[in-house]
Amino acid sequence: MLLLTSSRDALLAPLQSVSGIVEKRHTLPILSNVLIEKLGDTLTLLATDIEIQITTHQISQGGGEDASITVGARKLQDILRALPDGEVSLLLDDKRLTLKAGKSRYNLQTLPAADYPRMQLNTGESLTLRLPQKDFRRQLAQVAYAMAAQDIRYYLNGLLMQVMGTELRLVATDGHRLALSSNTLEEEFQKTEVILPRKTVLELTRQLADSDDPVEIVITGNQACFRFGPIELITKLIDGKFPDYERVIPQGNPKLVTVHRASLLSALQRAAILTNEKFRGLRVVLEAGLLRIISSNAEQEEAQEELEISYSGDSLELGFNVTYLLDVLNNVVTDTVEIHLNEPMSSALFTLPGNEQFKAVVMPMRI
Repeated sequence: MLLLTSSRDALLAPLQSVSGIVEKRHTLPILSNVLIEKLGDTLTLLATDIEIQITTHQISQGGGEDASITVGARKLQDILRALPDGEVSLLLDDKRLTLKAGKSRYNLQTLPAADYPRMQLNTGESLTLRLPQKDFRRQLAQVAYAMAAQDIRYYLNGLLMQVMGTELRLVATDGHRLALSSNTLEEEFQKTEVILPRKTVLELTRQLADSDDPVEIVITGNQACFRFGPIELITKLIDGKFPDYERVIPQGNPKLVTVHRASLLSALQRAAILTNEKFRGLRVVLEAGLLRIISSNAEQEEAQEELEISYSGDSLELGFNVTYLLDVLNNVVTDTVEIHLNEPMSSALFTLPGNEQFKAVVMPMRI
């Protein structure tokens, strides 16, 4: 039975959109599969790991009968990637899916679509907001790096999304650093805050386009749904209390350093080569008109970089994890950054000139 005929790229693109969340090893074998559903002219691909579900709908190019089946997501993706451009056909025969392309032929094992678990979006009270994809993508990029990865404080392994009146605020922290990005909404909403899982945030960062096309965000119960282009992503939310992040943001750091972002980024990248691979620490020495970066390692090797800066205050020496500094500078797009400092063991606050919508806090370390 012919399921569909399509160009390789027209099938590969939606498959790549959904297969990013598929786990390589899972206790349920069917969760390694992608659900392929053909209904009339519409081809639907769906993948889930029980916590997140991604669906994409598109108009099917070729004919074929209505059917649904699940097949190994990674295998199908790898085969399509390896094939040359051209037409591919999917045929369903009993419990096998056959992929034909030119003189190539692949028989793949399937599992019944009826056994595939699907997440249903909660019905009931919900909050819906819309904004350009590029704005939400920028916000995510400005904070995602500060999320914890496998912290016992599970609520840090994600990102706080706050809706307050006409402001959408995203906050992430792993206990050593914090990043905040806000955006202005066109409508006013009641105060709502949820914690998005780390995997969801990384998937959205990967999938959202740098365009003015909208992303629709629906928050309902213990779920959030994101719709953009042909994609719908449903995710469970982290049930927990996010820490009072506003207490962490320094309010009275009197020493203001204005520095060219790209120059500081390059200097830190070079100095990072000779840092200790485990601790990644380096020293930042601040003097009038000069910023000196010094790194060393267990082999007694040392790097020193100097930058001319806009600063006329007292001298100061601090220690930082260079990775944390690089993450901040790599994820903002401005010519200059402002660094607000206080004492040697006080946190550094990064802001952007004339921009109140971004803040990043990096705690110092003893070198």
